[in-house]
Amino acid sequence: MAASASSTTEPLALSTGRWWQLLIGVICMSMIANLQYGWTLFVNPINDKFQWGRAAIQVAFTIFVLTETWLVPIEGWLVDRYGPRPVMLAGGVLVGISWAMNSVVDSLWLLYVAAAIGGIGAGAVYGTCVGNALKWFPDRRGLAAGLTAMGFGAGSALTVIPIAAMIKSSGYQQTFLYFGLAQGIVVFVLAWFMRAPDPAFKAVVKVPGAEAAAAAVRRDYTAMQMVATPVFWVMYAMFVMMAAGGLMAVAQLAPIAKDFKIADVPVSILGLTLPALTFALSIDRVLNGVTRPFFGWVSDRIGRELTMFIAFFTEGVGILLLSKFGQDPLLFVILTGLVFFAWGEIYSLFPATCGDTYGSRYAAANAGLLYTAKGTASLLVPFSSVLAASGGWHSVFWVASALNFVAAILALAALKPMRDRMRRAAS
Repeated sequence: MAASASSTTEPLALSTGRWWQLLIGVICMSMIANLQYGWTLFVNPINDKFQWGRAAIQVAFTIFVLTETWLVPIEGWLVDRYGPRPVMLAGGVLVGISWAMNSVVDSLWLLYVAAAIGGIGAGAVYGTCVGNALKWFPDRRGLAAGLTAMGFGAGSALTVIPIAAMIKSSGYQQTFLYFGLAQGIVVFVLAWFMRAPDPAFKAVVKVPGAEAAAAAVRRDYTAMQMVATPVFWVMYAMFVMMAAGGLMAVAQLAPIAKDFKIADVPVSILGLTLPALTFALSIDRVLNGVTRPFFGWVSDRIGRELTMFIAFFTEGVGILLLSKFGQDPLLFVILTGLVFFAWGEIYSLFPATCGDTYGSRYAAANAGLLYTAKGTASLLVPFSSVLAASGGWHSVFWVASALNFVAAILALAALKPMRDRMRRAAS
C-alpha cells in the first residue's frame, strides 16, 4: 500500500515543484529586466553629464546585448552539464557589479566594461531560466517560455516610474547603485532554490495540443547537430529581423520622444495622467511582458508558425502607424504599446519552437544558441542612430517595419514547410 501511495503522489509532487521552479525563474528574470529595458532612461542623463554623444553611449547598450546573448550557448552548456544553481549564482553577482560600476564610471571605456559584465550576468540568468522552463514543461513549452520571458519583458514595469523619479531627485548614479545591488541580491538568494528536473519527471508528462507531434521529437539534438539543419538558420534569420526593430525601440524610445518634443507632455488614459514617455515606458513594459505567455499559449494550440505570422505582421503595421502618428503624445503611448505587444512574443515563440524541433535534453544550450540572434540584431542599434541623423526617425521605422513583414512571410512560406519535412523524415 505504501508503495502504491508513493507512486501516485510522486507525479503530483513533481508537477507542483515545476511551478515553483517556473516562479523562481520569472522573479529572477524580472530582476535583470532593467539592465535592458531601463537603459533608455539613463542615456540622456549620462550624455548631459559627460557630453559623449548618444550614439557613443548606445554602444554600451550594444555591448550589453552582445555579451548577454552570444555567451548564452556557453552558459546553457554549463547549465545542461552542472545544473542551474551555480550559473545563476554567478549571474546574480555580475548583475550587481555591473550597475554598481555604472554609478561611478567617468569614461566611455569603463561604461563599456560595465555593460559587458552586466551582459554576461544577465545572459547567465536569462539562459538558465528559459532553458530550465523548457525542460520542466515539455507539454506547455509556449506557455512556460512565455511566462519566463514575461519576467524579463514586464519586470521593469513596476520599477520604471521609481527609477525615473529617482534619477530626477537623486541623480542617475545613485539610481544605478541602489537598483543594481537590489537586483543582484535577489537573484543570488533565489538561485539557491533552483534545480533541473529529475530523470523520472519526463515519464509522467504527457504532451497534448497542436504541437504534440512536434514536441515528441525522435532524438535530442546537440547544438552542433542543430546548426547543421537548415531549419535553425531560417529561425535565426527571422529572429534577427524581429529583434532588430524591437531593440531599436527599447534603446531609442527616450531619444525618439525627445526629438518628437513629446517626452514631458502629459497624457491621460483611464483617469491616469503621466508624461508621455513615462506613460509609454510603463505600458510598454506591461504589454511586452503579457504578450509572451499570451502568444506562447496561443501557439501551443494553433501552431508556432501561424502565431508568428499574426504577431509579426501586426508589429509591422504598428511600426508604420507609429511613424505616421507618433508625434501625437496620446497616439505615441498607444502605438508604442502595440509595437511592444507584437514584438515581445519572439522570446517565447522561438525558444518553444527550438525545443519542439530539437528536444529537451540540450534545451538550455540550443535555445541559448538561437538567442544569440538577439545579439546579432543589436549591432543594428547604433546604426539606427546614424540613420535617424541622416534620414530622420521615419526612415528607421520604415526599415524596421519591412523586416517584420519579411519575417511574417517566412514563418508560413519557409519555416512551416521545412519543419514539416524535418518531422516527417524523423518519423
